[in-house]
Amino acid sequence: MDFPKRSKIKPLKTPDEESIDRFAPHNCMFYIVPPQNDVSLKDFEELAIERLKLLRILEQAGLKYPKILSDEWKDHVINELNLEGLKYFVRLIKGNGNTDQDKQSRRRDYLSHFILRFAYCRSEELRRWFVAREMELFRFKFSALSSSEIKEFIEIYEMGYRPITDEQKNEIRQELQNMVTGNIDTVDFYKVNFLSVLDLVRQRKCFLKGGYAYVSSMDFSSIIGGHHQKFIEKGLMSHLKLLPEFENDDRIVGIIKGLHTSYVGKDYTINKDADIPIESLNQLSLKSYPLCMRMCHDSLRTTHHLKHGGRIQYGLFLKGIGVTLEDSLRFWREEFTKNMEPDKFDKSYAYGIRYNYGKEGSRTNWSPYSCMKVINTAPNPQDTHGCPFKLWDTIELRSKLTTYGLNAMAVQDVVSYASKGHFQLACGRYFEAVHETKLDEGISHPNAYFEYSQIIMGNRQAKEKSTPTSQQSSFNNRKQVQMNKQQEFKRKMDARIKEEQDFDEELWKLSQHEEELLSQWKARQEATQNEISQIATMDWNDENE
Repeated sequence: MDFPKRSKIKPLKTPDEESIDRFAPHNCMFYIVPPQNDVSLKDFEELAIERLKLLRILEQAGLKYPKILSDEWKDHVINELNLEGLKYFVRLIKGNGNTDQDKQSRRRDYLSHFILRFAYCRSEELRRWFVAREMELFRFKFSALSSSEIKEFIEIYEMGYRPITDEQKNEIRQELQNMVTGNIDTVDFYKVNFLSVLDLVRQRKCFLKGGYAYVSSMDFSSIIGGHHQKFIEKGLMSHLKLLPEFENDDRIVGIIKGLHTSYVGKDYTINKDADIPIESLNQLSLKSYPLCMRMCHDSLRTTHHLKHGGRIQYGLFLKGIGVTLEDSLRFWREEFTKNMEPDKFDKSYAYGIRYNYGKEGSRTNWSPYSCMKVINTAPNPQDTHGCPFKLWDTIELRSKLTTYGLNAMAVQDVVSYASKGHFQLACGRYFEAVHETKLDEGISHPNAYFEYSQIIMGNRQAKEKSTPTSQQSSFNNRKQVQMNKQQEFKRKMDARIKEEQDFDEELWKLSQHEEELLSQWKARQEATQNEISQIATMDWNDENE
């Protein structure tokens, strides 16, 4: 199910806004009590799509910048949210506020979260994805809070945490100063059981004393986030129990059921910017086709036929890249008539091609398949469409990639991603290997793959917002940027490995010291026991004699 992009966010009107304000009192909030408000079907769909866009942006940011909450990661998320028109989410990740705009943003945030729970409670895989994205959003919002706003958040939800006093702070002042930069008098610290912040212990972001960890307000999200995750996981299971009753409304089912596979990016239904001649398709398929479409094209050229699913998948892709209806009819006719009479093609297959272009049947101008649509397609064994990274086994995939000219390292990377179920990452790595460049955005649509390829090859101009701006640079600049990033990544990884090795060595030394003390204690115990035994067996009569 593909949704068009909305150009403007309209204020959401609900009959009982005060009830939402009561359950959403802070820009950074827990989603505990489901809303009881009436929402129109139009607003319901709009809110679901908006939050799905948000979570997809967070996912793409994580692929591009693996270090969550880094400056690059934050800038990318904020820029993408602004480009998508989701400015009220941007307001939520810039600290707390109580203006009318803040309250309106909180209402949309609160409602959209609970709506999307119904789409992502259906399976363990969907629940894991949803929880991971929601936790990233929560940490982002929490990281923008000041010490006073964090204190306010804790008081609102009555969590019982209190900052340590100035006297307690002065007792361990030097240790606390080593944890943060700047003046510690302006930072609140919390005393918690160290077992609740093991991630901070490993990262050495807290001070340990007497079984307790002293955590700064800047790192307190590790504690609060644990509570938040439990609320979401429990809420998803509650939504799962309500799902049968919820699905009695066919109107809502039509929105929710396929939402997790829907595409919310650029609309490739009509391409007015290009006119691709069918004579160039063979050449384009070698480099500008994603593997799913190259598979269809190669099969069509070899067997001069594609089954129904393959004709829809490949036919809509051709429409999206700029092949006209007239050229599309000519292209399919030339191939199919190598195995059949022209009359049979006109009677049995021409209708389907015109249908894809909205000229027959319901006259809907159908959208090309997105990556999620292709991945979730379940073709029969004799079909030649779907996602090859999902359908082909390791041996077949490795053989095909080698035949297509990829080097051994690139082949291993692609096969590794595919074997772990990361099909879109595999597609992105395939793109990088074929074009010998770094892809700055993830692949979420076969037509986006084609568009990025044409920009890199200089056959199409990049557009603001639809393609990465850095892909307009020259190949040499891209190569240098890629080398710099690889060197920086290697430097960081080496430093991280050394830090972990040092940490492990300290733990090993500590364990060795403990074993040595234990051995000494056991030796003393054994010596004492021997002395007692000797005394017990002494002949005391000798002394009397």
